Amino acid sequence: MNTPGLERLVVTALEDVKARDIEIIDTSLLSAQFERIIVASGDSGRQTRALAHNVLDRVRAAGGKVLGIEGEDNGEWVLVDLGEIVVHVMQPAIRSYYRLEELWKAPPSAQRAAKSLAQGAGA
Repeated sequence: MNTPGLERLVVTALEDVKARDIEIIDTSLLSAQFERIIVASGDSGRQTRALAHNVLDRVRAAGGKVLGIEGEDNGEWVLVDLGEIVVHVMQPAIRSYYRLEELWKAPPSAQRAAKSLAQGAGA
């Protein structure tokens, strides 16, 4: 399955279980490990787990591979690794704390500057 097709499948699976604030981030120029990050919110641990499992079920039914799932125990942040797409399903408080969208949308020059600052602080 190609990346755009998998992306559509994931978004549909998330919408079916009423995910909120779905955001797709193209990481193809930022990482060689995956092409996209999809971030979505669920209102409770039960909903975040249901969202992640609906993604798993839809991808498997379409013949896609699921490489792993993490965070099901508490459901605050469930990560689904689909290889070229990594799905983060988070409760709103966790999502606003970690702000993944800001991290991955920063221009590469800003990311390099942040990395340099972090290395300088750790020295």
